[in-house]
Amino acid sequence: MSGEKSVARHAVAVEEYLNTELKLADAELDAGREHARALGLPSIEVSPAQGKMLQLLAQISGARRVLEIGTLAGYSTGWLARGVGPSGKVMTCEFAPLHASVARENLERAGLADRVQILLGVAAESLRDLISRHEPSFDLIFIDADKRNNPVYLELALELSHSGTVLVLDNVVRSGSVISKLPEGSDEAREVEGVQLALRMLGEDSRLEATALQTVGAKGWDGFALARVR
Repeated sequence: MSGEKSVARHAVAVEEYLNTELKLADAELDAGREHARALGLPSIEVSPAQGKMLQLLAQISGARRVLEIGTLAGYSTGWLARGVGPSGKVMTCEFAPLHASVARENLERAGLADRVQILLGVAAESLRDLISRHEPSFDLIFIDADKRNNPVYLELALELSHSGTVLVLDNVVRSGSVISKLPEGSDEAREVEGVQLALRMLGEDSRLEATALQTVGAKGWDGFALARVR
């Protein structure tokens, strides 16, 4: 156990080093995180390195329209908004009114609110509404909400995609619990089942080519899946 703790501490120190060397701090977005902490929102947003990765994925893919499922306080939303640039648009789904309100405040503080639209309500219903009104497809879709509904989100996201759309699913390793036997019916078991079904879809759906990577750092042991619509 002491060895595992030592590795974890070293991983956190390495992450801090990388953040410093790569100058990943973002004053406006970091202020938003602190504002969310002060209001008691959970500390479950992406790390600075992951946020920058989302920005770069948007820029590399040339994304101008981004869909996010799971806004929280708008931290990852802000990185995506930076990625699409002033002429781009991010649509983000959030269930909790408080989270949506805090996200709006944070995005306004960062000067990014004009390129972000927050869809308040049940995410699956928001996505179905976008489909029913023939919303134009998205270039990049980031799925980071309740994991038990990942298969639903992924299937609906595909209906809002085009050839070349980039898909990112967060938290697919969950400290290794993705391959662990968990108490049947527990919340974590349902979350893991959602992750497993989504990963199976990514591997079996002929419309997609995908990979997944494990990550370690200040947010623990986790990982993300990355896919592209053929």
